[in-house]
Amino acid sequence: MKYPVTKIRDGVWEIDPSVKKGMRVPARLYSSDKLLASLDDGVFEQVTNVATLPGIVGHALCMPDGHWGYGFPIGGVAAFSISDGVISPGGIGFDINCGMRLIKTNLVLDEIKPKLPQLLDRLFQLVPAGVGVKGSVSLNKKEFESVLVDGVAWCHKNGYANDSDRLSIEQGGKLPNADPSQVSQKAFDRGRGQLGTLGSGNHYLEIEVIKPENVFDAKIAQRFGIDRPNQIVILVHCGSRGCGHQVATDHLQVFTKAMQKYGIETNDRELACAPFSSPEGQAYFKGMTCAANSAFANRQIIVHNIRRAFTEILGKSEGEIGLETIYDVAHNIAKIESYEIGGKKQKVIVHRKGATRAFGPNSPDVPDKYRDIGQPVLVGGSMQTGSYLLVGTSKAMEETYGSTLHGSGRTMSRMQAKKMVKGSELITEMAEQGIQVRAASLSGLAEEVGFAYKEIDDVIDAVHNIGISKKVAKLVPIGNIKG
Repeated sequence: MKYPVTKIRDGVWEIDPSVKKGMRVPARLYSSDKLLASLDDGVFEQVTNVATLPGIVGHALCMPDGHWGYGFPIGGVAAFSISDGVISPGGIGFDINCGMRLIKTNLVLDEIKPKLPQLLDRLFQLVPAGVGVKGSVSLNKKEFESVLVDGVAWCHKNGYANDSDRLSIEQGGKLPNADPSQVSQKAFDRGRGQLGTLGSGNHYLEIEVIKPENVFDAKIAQRFGIDRPNQIVILVHCGSRGCGHQVATDHLQVFTKAMQKYGIETNDRELACAPFSSPEGQAYFKGMTCAANSAFANRQIIVHNIRRAFTEILGKSEGEIGLETIYDVAHNIAKIESYEIGGKKQKVIVHRKGATRAFGPNSPDVPDKYRDIGQPVLVGGSMQTGSYLLVGTSKAMEETYGSTLHGSGRTMSRMQAKKMVKGSELITEMAEQGIQVRAASLSGLAEEVGFAYKEIDDVIDAVHNIGISKKVAKLVPIGNIKG
C-alpha cells in the first residue's frame, strides 16, 4: 500500500491527514481484509487527493468496489459544506446519474424459459444498445427541455410511466433545481434522440432469476415483491447518455478557469472544481441536475419498452405478468442532503461516484411503502456472476452519508480484458452457463467478461458485514442485452 492505513474496526480503515500535504480530513476505506490487500495504488492516491479539496467535511470515503477513476476513485463518496465547499464533476462522473432500475414480475423460471430467445430478440429491437444509437422517442428542443426539468414526471404525463413507477424511484425521478439554460446546444443535440437507449460500456438489460437459496432475508424480500421460488426480475443499468457526458465536458472547461479565479489548487487536474455557492458551481449543479433527470427518464422509457416486449411475446397483460418497478437509484450524482457531522446537523453537497444511496429505515426520502424497512439498494455485478438486492441501514446514515457500493469493481482495463478473451468465445461460454446474450458489439462484450471484475459475493459480504447495507437476495442472470 502506498500510504499507511490504520484499522478502525473490522471492515473500516483510515488514512491520517498527516500522510499527504494538504489533506483536510482523514480518508476512510470500507473493505474486507482480502479486498483491501488487492486495492490498486490509484485508489489510495485518489481518495487522499479528494481529502484535500476545500470545504470537505467528515471523511473522504471509498467503498469495497473501489478502483481507479477520473479524479475520484470509483466507489468514492465525499460531502462538502454548502457555504464553504466545492462541487467537482470528477466526483460525479461523465455518465451523470448512471444508475439501476429493478423490475419484478410474477413469472417463474419455468414459465419464461421456452420463450426466452424470442423475448431477448424483441427486447434487443425495442431497447437500442451500442455507441451513439438513437431511441424511438423523437423530441424537439422544447419537449426535451421538459424532460430535463421534469424527468419521470414527463414520462408519466406522456404515457411512458404509471403511478407506481413514480413512487418507486429515488426522489420520484425528478430532482429540483434543474435549469435547461445551463445545458449547451451540443448537449441538447446529443441527448434528445437517445431516450430509451442503453448505450455501450458496461450498460445492460438483464433478465435474472432469484433462486430460493439466494434469498437472505425473506421478510424484506417479500416487502420488495419477491414472494415465490425462482421468481424472474429484470435489471437495467444505464444513465444520461450523450447529454450527461456533454454537460460534464462543458462545465469542466469552465471550472479550469474558475479555479484560477477563486485561487483553488488541487493535486490532480481531474479534480477541477468550483465553490458550490459560486455562479460557476451553481451553473454546473443546475446543468448536472438536468442530465440526472434525463437519465431517470431514459430508464423509464426502457421500462416502457420492456413492458411492450413481455406482453407481446408472452401474450399476457402487464397485470398478469406483474411488471412493477421495485426501485430505481442513481450511483453517479451530487445531491444536497443533511447529516449529523461532528455532533451537529449540517446541510452538505454529497458526491457519489460509483456509489449508491442506501438510506435506512424512517428516512423521509424513502418511499412510503418501504420507509419502515429502508431503501432498496441495487448492486450490479458482472454479466456472468449476477447482481444483488440489498436494503439501506441506519449505520450508513451515521457513517457513509447514507451510501454503499454500486457494483463489483473492475480489476483490469477494458483493453486488457479484450486481449484475454474473444467476444464469440464468451457468447459460447455464457450459453454453457445458462446465460443467453444479445450484444451490440463482440469487442464490447469481451470488455465486460466476468473475470475483469472483483467477485460480487466478496464485495457484497464486505458491506453486509460492515453494516452499511444488508443482503436481501442475489439475482442470477439467464438473459443479457449488452450495450
